[in-house]
Amino acid sequence: MGKLAGKVAVVTGANQGLGKGIARVLAQEGCRLALCARNNDKLQKVAAELTEAGCEVLSQPVDVADESQVVGFFKAVNAKFGRVDILVNNAGAFDGGPIDTISKQGWDNVIGACLTGSFLCSREVFPIMKTHGGGRILNIGSISAQRPREGNTPYAAAKFGVWGLTQATAIDGRPYGIICSCLHPGNIYVERRAESGLKSDDEPMMSVETVAQAALAMLTVPPEVNFLEAIVLPSQQLYLGRG
Repeated sequence: MGKLAGKVAVVTGANQGLGKGIARVLAQEGCRLALCARNNDKLQKVAAELTEAGCEVLSQPVDVADESQVVGFFKAVNAKFGRVDILVNNAGAFDGGPIDTISKQGWDNVIGACLTGSFLCSREVFPIMKTHGGGRILNIGSISAQRPREGNTPYAAAKFGVWGLTQATAIDGRPYGIICSCLHPGNIYVERRAESGLKSDDEPMMSVETVAQAALAMLTVPPEVNFLEAIVLPSQQLYLGRG
């Protein structure tokens, strides 16, 4: 029996990368899953893979920056499972460049996916978790929430916001047993890095599985414990002392 047998977990941005990796780990530990992402074709492939492995899965295309879509998704999750024990706010987007070249559309896309989406999903899961005596929310931040790199304004701003949202959510959830934490990953070797051509994608990388296991560790501490924040990065990545 897995560490999370019988639990219901929601993972956003679950169609690829870290979201897919976390969904796999949670399924292996016995969770029933509700998955969402903008790319429905990729999402359904992930859902089919996990279903074939014996996991009960609800999957639905959702843009987490769209309030009505988020509200509808959590209604569907509650209708199917009747509870949510874990929410992983993983959905995100990236757009960068010098600040004077960033479009409003690019800014809105990153802030919407990373920050607004995390807020909306947390807001919608709160009353469900309250009803069942609590739960855990894990926000996926970034080391850019603490040490931004050049040409990274929207993403850094969004991830700084996610860390602030995490702390505020933890305070609001405390009376109800709702625990909120934040995982700050460094470079992860996800699909988009394979052929991106970006200089940053030649830096040291971690596997998706490594970071997914870190997420699992944060989600499986005793119920009276909040593993509030974790930074996980390749030991050779420039972070400490990077300008």
